[in-house]
Amino acid sequence: MRLADSFRSERFGAVRIHELQRVIELDSGALHEAFSAGSRVVPPEALRAVESQMVIVVPCMNESRSVIEGVLSGIPHDCLIVLVSNSDKLPVDRYEIEAQTLEQFCRLAGRSAISVHQKDPGLAAAFKAAGMEELIGEDGLVRAGKGEAMLIGMALAAMSGRRYLGYVDADNYVPGAVHEYCKAYAAGLWLADSPYSMVRISWHSKPKLRDGRLFFSRRGRSSEITNEWLNRFLAEYSGFGTEVIATGNAGEHAMTLDLGLKLRLAGGFAVEPYEYMDLFEQFGGILESASPDVMASSVPVLQIETRNPHFHDNKGEEHVQGMRMQALNVVYHSPVTLPSVRQAIIDFMVAQGALEVGQEPPRERVYPPVGSLDLELLYDGLDAEALSFRQFDGRASAGYPAAPPIERHAIPRLSV
Repeated sequence: MRLADSFRSERFGAVRIHELQRVIELDSGALHEAFSAGSRVVPPEALRAVESQMVIVVPCMNESRSVIEGVLSGIPHDCLIVLVSNSDKLPVDRYEIEAQTLEQFCRLAGRSAISVHQKDPGLAAAFKAAGMEELIGEDGLVRAGKGEAMLIGMALAAMSGRRYLGYVDADNYVPGAVHEYCKAYAAGLWLADSPYSMVRISWHSKPKLRDGRLFFSRRGRSSEITNEWLNRFLAEYSGFGTEVIATGNAGEHAMTLDLGLKLRLAGGFAVEPYEYMDLFEQFGGILESASPDVMASSVPVLQIETRNPHFHDNKGEEHVQGMRMQALNVVYHSPVTLPSVRQAIIDFMVAQGALEVGQEPPRERVYPPVGSLDLELLYDGLDAEALSFRQFDGRASAGYPAAPPIERHAIPRLSV
């Protein structure tokens, strides 16, 4: 893969945010030069090396079987797949359909995968026993929300012993786009060459039907607002306007697990913008950091603009407005946000009709780092009580020795 080089970055303490890099070639051939006339080439063996250590988490909620099959087919072969479902169980058990689809895919492709349902009582009991009672709601089950699904996926990824984690939304209609995202993850993580790095995707366009023809919009209705306020946050500190952040709502993103296990994830759709805010809080140098090793190393955030258009389900204006407001909530309540930005957020939300005069934005739920979990207790709870927890090993059908993706004796001990 060939990417445009990144010539500029914004620093916020140890966090280094690189300007948007375009994918120039999806396949750059057999070249091995790292630099070439303003571009960076990532050779095939480098992509494979990262993919063999990568877990791709697919949060899923009531997607059709055909769409799920397409997403699975786009994930590179050497990646481990983790499906975290919050789909309806009644009147039809949609999770059972998803699990059967995943099992059949693994058997045909000789792949390994893990699946679990977010509302499994055994999953809630396992997380509670492992030390994260905050994840459990009043009904005794894991709270609903995308951030919660991503946290579950990260915990399963940590138990696999692999080094990298990527997220792909299950509502992507184009398998080629999924494949490009995963390749971009691998390329970005290889180029970052840091134990504490993140890659965030900016899709090339999001097609919409207007007047009987496709219009390829360059801006998302939610990300446009989120990016504006994250950049304003940075500008208030530096004194210089910036547009460096282009991926505030990036559902498709990846990171090293060394970094991921230190992050605090927000619930619901606040999860992606809060990743930026948590980086600023933990490693921005404004607050005292509990991770001097990270502060000494730096945290590169690469943003990559892909080539494939992003076709996905349109969930309506209410959904988009909710995402915007959750992003502003986490910026407003961050202890490193300056008072001038807080006041501007209130003024904006009042003008949007999201707040009444005199009200304060609500707080989003934020969870402890996955690195604080006891993974062995988590596995024991899943294995004993979570009926939806399934491990698929299709390698046996390809003639390889059978082995589940996670085995208790191989679970790494975290030192986060």
